[in-house]
Amino acid sequence: MLAAISSPLPTVFPALQGEQAVPVEQDKNSTEKLPELSEQSLQQELSQEDQQKLEYLKSRDREVKTHEQAHLSAAGGLAMGGASFSYEKGPDGTSYAIGGEVNIDTSDVAGDPIATLKKAETIRRAALAPANPSAQDKAVASQASAMANKARAEIFQNNQTNSGIAHNESNFNKIDLSV
Repeated sequence: MLAAISSPLPTVFPALQGEQAVPVEQDKNSTEKLPELSEQSLQQELSQEDQQKLEYLKSRDREVKTHEQAHLSAAGGLAMGGASFSYEKGPDGTSYAIGGEVNIDTSDVAGDPIATLKKAETIRRAALAPANPSAQDKAVASQASAMANKARAEIFQNNQTNSGIAHNESNFNKIDLSV
């Protein structure tokens, strides 16, 4: 990136794209001469506006990739593949991630409310894993909470049914059949 020169008599000229600084030559009259730049280098020089956009895109790219990695890490085996990203080409010609998503299996575990409850809790943790969850992340977390509540209700109902059967069987076993 090109750094701005604010000194009226700079001793170095910052080169483009992270190259080494190039010394400024001075002639006998002590006037500065900038090194000759190729036309390609001149075309690569970015305006202040383009530099700001580039900095924004670089920052957004880091933020998006960190966000999606947090989802992936928390989702574990529920993640269906890796993260996918949408990109925008920057003024430097490089593509930067500006959005992303991780697909997660959110289906119930058929016939197993305890496994469904554990899965719902993992989905919720994965949805809320990033430092700043998006509105979509919060919606998924809410759906996972509803899934967990439904599973808890099923577990409670199964426990009630099972304890009722056990209670009735134990009463049956205590009946005195003596004559």
